[in-house]
Amino acid sequence: MSKGAVTVKQIQKIDDIAINKYGIASVVLMENAGRAVSQEVKRMLPKNKKAKAIIICGSGNNAGDGFVVARHLNEMNVDVKVFMLGRASNLKNDAKINYEIVKKLKIPIKEFKNVVERMIDDIKKADVVVDAIFGVGLNRELKGTFFDAVEVINKFSKKVVSIDIPTGLDGTNGTVYGICIKADKTITFSLPKKGFFCGQGRKFTGKVVIVDIGIPKEILIRTCL
Repeated sequence: MSKGAVTVKQIQKIDDIAINKYGIASVVLMENAGRAVSQEVKRMLPKNKKAKAIIICGSGNNAGDGFVVARHLNEMNVDVKVFMLGRASNLKNDAKINYEIVKKLKIPIKEFKNVVERMIDDIKKADVVVDAIFGVGLNRELKGTFFDAVEVINKFSKKVVSIDIPTGLDGTNGTVYGICIKADKTITFSLPKKGFFCGQGRKFTGKVVIVDIGIPKEILIRTCL
């Protein structure tokens, strides 16, 4: 087990304390997270051509991080497209705020009810696919479009970066919920998750990079004691 690794409940408690006791706005944490991920993605992109990136989002907070990534990559002159598995109308709070920013910037964003050939073609052409489908809160089997999308991403992507945790992996015990993104790199926030190092975790995370999103160290230390 990696030193300092936390369970899903612990990381959720850390976020809650930072937001509700210290007054750090959740949208600020999302911005910091998305910016950090975009910088890691940029390092993986080819420098001798206009790079292409696909951000594949669900409809929760992980999607919100994905929208921030899309915006920052767009500012870095990367050719970015955002695919949503589901309806934008289901987005809430910070994720909705960042979705609206992406729309106003006219970054291409498309909703998909099912995996279609157009999606597969774009995934094949992308230099990097960013997994922003589900975060650490996932606790159920992936089915339908989500299952199909993970299958396609694993089969056709050149490189995959997962935001915080590969979609389909349990952050506490490393269980796979039916199918799981096989990431080349997982950019995780604040602390590593225990599920990366047990169960089937090691098979799916790829290189784990831990990034600071602005949560004070004293919160991390107290929560992990």
